[in-house]
Amino acid sequence: MIVADVRLDTGGYFGPMLIIMTYQTIKELVPGQVLEVLSDDEGIKKEVPAWGQTTGHEMVGLEEEGSESKRIYKAFVKKAKR
Repeated sequence: MIVADVRLDTGGYFGPMLIIMTYQTIKELVPGQVLEVLSDDEGIKKEVPAWGQTTGHEMVGLEEEGSESKRIYKAFVKKAKR
């Protein structure tokens, strides 16, 4: 189990808003801290790792919860040490 320093709930937001909200929140963290991003958008599984590759932040985990009709995704992102 990954322990996050900060949690961001992006439920109801899709596409670019997921990344914009993640970017705005991770700016407030110190290097090495972990951000937990909650989403109901399956796109989080591809969008967050791709964003991390371009920014240097690392997705250190992904969890899925709920039923097939109501999935919740949790992406854990470690802020780059810059």
